[in-house]
Amino acid sequence: MSLKRALLATTLLAAPTLASAQPVSGLYIGVGAGGNWINNPSKFDISGNTVTGNFGLPENVRVDNVGKANFEFGWGGVVSIGWGFGNGFRAELEGNFRENEVDSIRGFGLAPVGRTGGFQRTYGAMVNVFYDFDLANFGLGQSIFQPYVGIGAGYAWTDWQNLRGQSANGLVIHSNDDDGQFAYQAIVGVATPLTWVGVRGLTLTAEYRFFGTLQPELFTTVSTPAGAIVRAGRIEADNYNHSVMLGLRYALFQPPPPPPPVVAQPVAPAPAPARTYLVFFDWDRADLTSRAREIIGEAATNSRRVQTTRIEVAGHADRSGTPQYNQRLSQRRADAVANELVARGIGRNEISVTAFGESRPLVPTADGVREPQNRRVEFVLR
Repeated sequence: MSLKRALLATTLLAAPTLASAQPVSGLYIGVGAGGNWINNPSKFDISGNTVTGNFGLPENVRVDNVGKANFEFGWGGVVSIGWGFGNGFRAELEGNFRENEVDSIRGFGLAPVGRTGGFQRTYGAMVNVFYDFDLANFGLGQSIFQPYVGIGAGYAWTDWQNLRGQSANGLVIHSNDDDGQFAYQAIVGVATPLTWVGVRGLTLTAEYRFFGTLQPELFTTVSTPAGAIVRAGRIEADNYNHSVMLGLRYALFQPPPPPPPVVAQPVAPAPAPARTYLVFFDWDRADLTSRAREIIGEAATNSRRVQTTRIEVAGHADRSGTPQYNQRLSQRRADAVANELVARGIGRNEISVTAFGESRPLVPTADGVREPQNRRVEFVLR
């Protein structure tokens, strides 16, 4: 087998390890997790009643209804179940969760706010639609990477868990409420199959998600250190999230992959059938007759036509002499044929010469019998 064919066979045998990404077909499940950050600052707008009375506050302290908050880098996760249509399109149901701790609160006419704490948690359910790109359709050939895009819509709850802060003048802002609103998202990702772990249908994903909701309304109070409420109402807060996630997707009930293509092995040509020639000699002679030369000439011509690799020449004698004499006589006869072949253009290195004397008669006879058919040279083209 040539080097080129050997390299091709090696590539095809390695193909299952580096399988190209394929469109999802049928039922699949997925999980993902990663970092999440909220657009900072997140704007608040408090609407509600101002409680009358100064509650021991300076006369110049006034609580506004507009504020902002910054959140620390947090985390998020998703789980999903979906269906691939085999043409690049997928649809799925998703559950999601995100959590970020508050970092700072400012505004509301308060002095700088410190001693902040609490979390914003968002969780919900979405319906997503995806399209997986086949790079081969863009002339890029088969690839182990498959980019995809998606959009989603659903419903999500924003939960402020003990969100709080205390200003330098003693006022405390606090919220421990949740509210559900319409949610939406856009997704960009890339997938690559993990066939090398031996699980068919398992795929690694990496993606960016923008996730937002309509403004949730969360009940919030501003109170004195003694607990007297100065202002109370519902804050309408922005909720825009950016997430980067790694995930796993597992397509269930995938059909077995097609068998690797069989590399056709080069078929060696069948060896040409051996052709045997006979030339006969007069009694006690080793010179070639004219008929013998014709036969040897025909054999030489045929050897070039069928690309003979070697010619085996074997000399024989009848039993009319002593075995020792007949051995030498058969050798001279074989040499005579070999020399004639060389004269006809056959290389001497292509010819093997053997003498059998009277040990292999063509016609069995008693000792001392002159048998013309035993006075011969057989030569075979191989």
